[in-house]
Amino acid sequence: MYVLELGGEDDAFAACEAASAAADVDIVGPGLATATTIAPDRVCTLAYTHRVSEVLGRADASVAGARAVLSASSLDRDGTVAVRARDVRGSSGVDTQAVERELGGVLVDRGFAVDLDDPDHELRAVFSRGEPSGDADVDAADVCYLGWLTAESVRDYGDRTPTNRPFFQPGSMDPLLARALANIAGAAPGRTVLDPMCGTGGVLVEAGLVGARVLGNDAQRRMVRGSRENLRAFLDDDGEYGIVRGDATSLPFADEPVDAGEHSPSSPRSWTVDGVVFDAPYGRQSKIATHDLDDLVAGALAEARRLAPRTVMVADRSWVGIARDAGWEIASSFERRVHRSLTRYVLVLE
Repeated sequence: MYVLELGGEDDAFAACEAASAAADVDIVGPGLATATTIAPDRVCTLAYTHRVSEVLGRADASVAGARAVLSASSLDRDGTVAVRARDVRGSSGVDTQAVERELGGVLVDRGFAVDLDDPDHELRAVFSRGEPSGDADVDAADVCYLGWLTAESVRDYGDRTPTNRPFFQPGSMDPLLARALANIAGAAPGRTVLDPMCGTGGVLVEAGLVGARVLGNDAQRRMVRGSRENLRAFLDDDGEYGIVRGDATSLPFADEPVDAGEHSPSSPRSWTVDGVVFDAPYGRQSKIATHDLDDLVAGALAEARRLAPRTVMVADRSWVGIARDAGWEIASSFERRVHRSLTRYVLVLE
């Protein structure tokens, strides 16, 4: 078993993204989830999972509980160690410094050398308020998970903030959210992701950085040029990408795979792309080129349904009805507050 330290304020959204790199993800407390298996190389690409540790054991959220788990564990590690304790979101109230001292003492007694600067192994003790049992009369017990750090996500998003890109437009999505959406849509080495309203290409940049083959479309010439410029800046020579100018309701892609790729064995057919992800235009009265907004979104969702088994859509309102009319089932939905006048709605469609 593995324990995942989640980031952001929306654990359900973080767990949804984590499922692209782990199996059987289950939220066990604020900021914490467990999984039965993980792909360490994929964990490194997650936006809203900071660290994953292989679990030694679970205890109540106390110094004594953590010590008991460690004392009873078989420690099959060689080399130096360090102990890091974390009270996730300050929800359990445990004294993390006392935990580190106590567990460090146990490790020294077991023959380990401690190296706080550059250890060979890091033992993490993470504490959180436990998930309610469903019985309103029973308080949730605080929990501690003890485990060896297995993988950490790479936190380099500041290098790609919208204003740091060669081509910038106000309202561009931040790279942290763009990465999460790309992961949920299925971005991974050997897979193809399409953004039919790619704008400045932020989502495609993040999908490409995790190894996906990326395709973009936009109705505006300057967006096509700018998106290409951004992709050239952030993807190395091995990156596979293509951007075209076209109508999102009538995309220039055939109903057959553009490449063999690695398609899901559960897919009932071969798909042109593995996933579609797009940020729909905002504003109820918007008129985009020759389309009213409702017609544009409905047409784009129908095209996505033709081309891919999964779509992740972001908008300033919920498009559940139109998504269902286009033949999609709602796998997940999230509301993410940006500021007082804007809430982003995320639909995961299958």
